[in-house]
Amino acid sequence: MGVVILLVMAAGVAAMLTRKLPTAFALVVLAVVIALVAGAPLTGEDSVLDTVLQDGAPALAATMIAILLGSWLGKLLDETGIAGTLVRKIVEFGGDRPVVVALGVLAVSTLVGTVTGSAPAAMLAGIIGIPAMIAVGIPKVTAAGTILMGIAAGMPFELPVWQFFSTALELPVPTVRGFMIKLFPFALAAAVLFVLIESRRRGVEHTWSAKSLAPRTRPGRRARLGDAPWYALLTPVVPLVLALGLDVAIVPSLLAGVLYCLATTTRPGEMNKRLLRTLYGGFEVAAAPITLFIAIGILLAAVKLPGAIDALEPLVKAVSPQNAVLFVLVFTLLVPLCLYRGPLNVFGLGAGIAGVLIAAGIYPATAVLGLATSYNQVFGVADPTSTQTVWSAQYAGVTPQQVMVRTLPYVWAVALGGFCVTAATHL
Repeated sequence: MGVVILLVMAAGVAAMLTRKLPTAFALVVLAVVIALVAGAPLTGEDSVLDTVLQDGAPALAATMIAILLGSWLGKLLDETGIAGTLVRKIVEFGGDRPVVVALGVLAVSTLVGTVTGSAPAAMLAGIIGIPAMIAVGIPKVTAAGTILMGIAAGMPFELPVWQFFSTALELPVPTVRGFMIKLFPFALAAAVLFVLIESRRRGVEHTWSAKSLAPRTRPGRRARLGDAPWYALLTPVVPLVLALGLDVAIVPSLLAGVLYCLATTTRPGEMNKRLLRTLYGGFEVAAAPITLFIAIGILLAAVKLPGAIDALEPLVKAVSPQNAVLFVLVFTLLVPLCLYRGPLNVFGLGAGIAGVLIAAGIYPATAVLGLATSYNQVFGVADPTSTQTVWSAQYAGVTPQQVMVRTLPYVWAVALGGFCVTAATHL
């Protein structure tokens, strides 16, 4: 039975890779088939309808709310001009020094990455940042990669990501936060090295490609809004200070960021309209990831069924290294399997594999956390199918595959660092 479940999982990966089914739909179908193969009844305890579909769908509800609030805050950063102001100030400071401009845009991308992820984060930092970098001579691939590496450097402090791993792996938020803090130096060092090495290795390229991108920077909008006040620029830091420094829960921290942004940028008479407009915009941005998290919750419920655990435990245990050195070597070699929506992508089948590793007692949940978050650093930058990678590459005028080739060595090193920390502290 375990072999059959693995074959079903392989078929699910093939369906996602070939785009026969959208990821969320493929995960739901996969969950139902796994439950049936594992011998689950249609209704009742540990059943397909009641346990997998009914209980699994809202299992990650806290993560969905955090995603919505992060998307709402991201829309506010865009509409109020905070993100654009941060990038413009950095570009003005950097002048005609390409590396300084790129490092400044990297810093803004990191800050934005703590608030929201995926394509919205790339747009917030990249709409102005990418043309500015290209204009001062940063190669196109490096410009796109700088945005992505910056977002990934901020990802360890992205509150919705904390909530996701906390809920999915059934770990307290402080445990997730503690590992993310350890992962951050690797992500930041890789991002800075990417800018320094790639910008100098490729040299200055005055392609003036920014000319074709100029209309997307929306100068008319800047003229209407002007620069955001300096104290409003602290908005992305507010949720972090509350959640990281004062140990406030994630949802209140994100709500505080929303309120601070409104209070520092919006007149009282305009607050009502802006609140509703940006909230509805946040729903549009959050719809896709929320759908995915519903599917992931259903898949997690399926792989945690007693029949599935009993079938998969001996197979997974046989191929899972227990020695710390082998642990690092094997999972480092498997890094490419989180690309192209592969089986180790934590926002796909990888979530199910993580559930099996924990439910079967093969690794402690903290070790699985180290694996999942390390792989997520790779997926968030180098996967040519991720929305932020596609948007950044296309906006810079290159292909996602070119960005993958250039960034993969750096994020692979980040994953290696995460695996080493995991092996040293949790095995």
